[in-house]
Amino acid sequence: MTNIGFRIIKDIERPKKEIIEAFRELPVANIDDNMGRIYSVDSAIKPYNKSKLLGPAFTVKVPQGDNLMFHKALDLAKEGDVLVVAGFGYNERALCGEIMMNYAIMKKFAGFVIDGAIRDVDTTRNLDFPVYARSVQPNGPYKNGPGEINVPVSIGGQVVFPGDIVVGDEDGLIFVRPEEALELIEKVKAFNNNEKVILGNLDKGIPMDREWVDKTLNDKGCEFVE
Repeated sequence: MTNIGFRIIKDIERPKKEIIEAFRELPVANIDDNMGRIYSVDSAIKPYNKSKLLGPAFTVKVPQGDNLMFHKALDLAKEGDVLVVAGFGYNERALCGEIMMNYAIMKKFAGFVIDGAIRDVDTTRNLDFPVYARSVQPNGPYKNGPGEINVPVSIGGQVVFPGDIVVGDEDGLIFVRPEEALELIEKVKAFNNNEKVILGNLDKGIPMDREWVDKTLNDKGCEFVE
């Protein structure tokens, strides 16, 4: 395939559904804590309703303010997919609005992630369909192309490959490589269980171990003045 910049890969390899589902109750913050705290998406890309996001990434790369390939992805993606649209963070033309969102709902997609703008935000807030975007802008898009479907893309400072597991909640977004998912799931579950113990102890009036704070300050040479 040599037509770089204007090409469509029609289908992707998706993770097993049980692997994807294992992330459903795992908070994005805790997943990121177990990925070195460097894998969350830029905070400028935020949710526009309270619906949690989970599914495999169906990636789209579009020119600034153009959604031709986004429309084609609506025809190619499968039930449960998350359309991940790399729009170069361009904020002055919306890449989608109410009609495209409702079409995606009809096709039972899992949600949209857009590194760019959307419109019809009042409607979006009331949809039972997760939409993450960088901004809101009433100007509509062009439909000229070029663009690419199902290639690696950059979204909010993170690289996303087709088939990566997309997890989103009100804190933000994270992408997980399928081959790293099983080990990560076990780490995050253990992390969650430890948090539950700490919160349970606090409810009972049992304080947390705080010795690490002074130890860290001392190790770093902090001066204490009485």
